[in-house]
Amino acid sequence: MDALSVYVVGAGPAGLFAARKIAAAGHQVTIFNRDVRPGGLAEYGIYPMKHHMKAGLRKQFAKILAMPNVEYFGNVALHCNGPLSCDSLRAWQPAAVVYAVGAQGTKKLGMPGEDASGVYSAKDFVYHYNGLPPFSSQDFSTGRRVAIVGMGNVMVDIARWLLIDQPGSKPDEVTVIARRGPFEVKFDEKEFDYVEQFLDRRAFRDELARVSDVVAAAGQDVGAVADSVFPWLKTEPAAPPPSRLSFRFLTSPIAIEPDSDGRIERLRVVDNLLIRQGEDTKARATDKESALPFDTLIFAIGDVADPTVGLPYGKNEYLSNTDPADPDRACYEVFDPATGSALPGNYLVGWARKASEGLVGKARFDAERGCEYVLKHLAQATQGVTPTAAEMLDELQIVNDSVVTKQEVERLFAAEARQAQALGVPEFKYPTNQEMLAAIHEGQEAHCAA
Repeated sequence: MDALSVYVVGAGPAGLFAARKIAAAGHQVTIFNRDVRPGGLAEYGIYPMKHHMKAGLRKQFAKILAMPNVEYFGNVALHCNGPLSCDSLRAWQPAAVVYAVGAQGTKKLGMPGEDASGVYSAKDFVYHYNGLPPFSSQDFSTGRRVAIVGMGNVMVDIARWLLIDQPGSKPDEVTVIARRGPFEVKFDEKEFDYVEQFLDRRAFRDELARVSDVVAAAGQDVGAVADSVFPWLKTEPAAPPPSRLSFRFLTSPIAIEPDSDGRIERLRVVDNLLIRQGEDTKARATDKESALPFDTLIFAIGDVADPTVGLPYGKNEYLSNTDPADPDRACYEVFDPATGSALPGNYLVGWARKASEGLVGKARFDAERGCEYVLKHLAQATQGVTPTAAEMLDELQIVNDSVVTKQEVERLFAAEARQAQALGVPEFKYPTNQEMLAAIHEGQEAHCAA
């Protein structure tokens, strides 16, 4: 089988593991990445203090980039109106394009007041404290009373950051706002262990009493919460924590009320009923409203695909094919509404295919599964005259003289390792693209001098 040229857009776990599988089959892979450094979710989504996990993933990714038939162009954003677009990629006539661009859109509820200051999406907030430019240098200030909407692991990570690792002053209270009840939590117990010391047990028991009748109507007993989902209620912290973590169940936000300076002052909410639907439950709003005082609100309700990438787009997601004869294959293919069929040789993997679905392990599985179909396509595919890596770099640099190659990524990592060693910290990352590019340039000069 002749080696064909395949483009992978995105260098998070899904993109990198897709690149490895395709390159291991003997094809030439070129990775295009929005960020300077590769890693995506593994670099900018995993909690910053999980140094061992991040270091292990970086080693795996470095091995992928070191493959001789893998090229990397970083600091290159794919945009429907940009110099690099889906159309311009196809104009280079690769045999296939794999989109692993993640879910970079922001999910909102469409509430009045969502544009108030102090209101953030979890994705952007996590990017900020994980040091992703430009979020790393933007204002994500928090106040004394913080609300987090959502009950998944991302909520726990944000609460952990606010209560433990955030530099400077910590909030007085972090309140989790949940549409459903205590039995519908989505976080892992081992993750909540990091913040359980802050859980206000008395307030939590009061909250269980408040919702007990509604929960009972759905066939659930709050008396079983400690045994099934909140074992921390059986213990008490040795000393009162400096900040408190509380929960507000069966509650949906409906509006944000800003103060005279435009910052959130109150969150208007509505109480919910809990409706049993087979094995599942669903929240249904009542007409009982109230206003809760908060000066910061973070939505941890998942992410959506970014429509500006230029792929065919539906409700919050890129369009994938639906073929009842082979649904497993079809769900990885980009659907073209203009023709009513799959766009030949174009594939979706990872969060680009299904937003907020699992973390690194799931992204890897999805990418490798999707690439089984990519390789089947390549076995029968042909391609035009594709440009060499040097020719692509020349063309990209016409409009962007800061394209980063995989050799330059190595210089960046070496520079950051030296900084970490000098500062005596486990990890160091330059907070802006300009500083990363300067470090790469200095490393290049040192290399040439040697």
